Amino acid sequence: MITLDDCIGLCGLTEEEVLAIAEHERLPEIAATALGQYLLSMQHGSEKVRDMIVDDIRHSASATAPKEHVIALLHVLHHFLKTHPEARPLQHPWSKHYFDRSHGHREISW
Repeated sequence: MITLDDCIGLCGLTEEEVLAIAEHERLPEIAATALGQYLLSMQHGSEKVRDMIVDDIRHSASATAPKEHVIALLHVLHHFLKTHPEARPLQHPWSKHYFDRSHGHREISW
């Protein structure tokens, strides 16, 4: 029987990256491994994974999520960008300002 650890080992992502996809897409972890592997096989797919992690950070930072969760997601993003350099943007738009439609303009300082 294939376990979640087996699927994580085969998908090209870390467990934390898979959990970020699962959180973003509201999927079971095992389905998130399949989605992550699929995205990494697509052109610009790693950028989509990056955007999911960034969205998770934005949502957690603007919600009542514990600060530790936001910090953990920042570490996930950092590791993902180190291991998937093709996903690195030329500029880092999420580090200055972002527009949240439900709350108006918000500033995040890390």
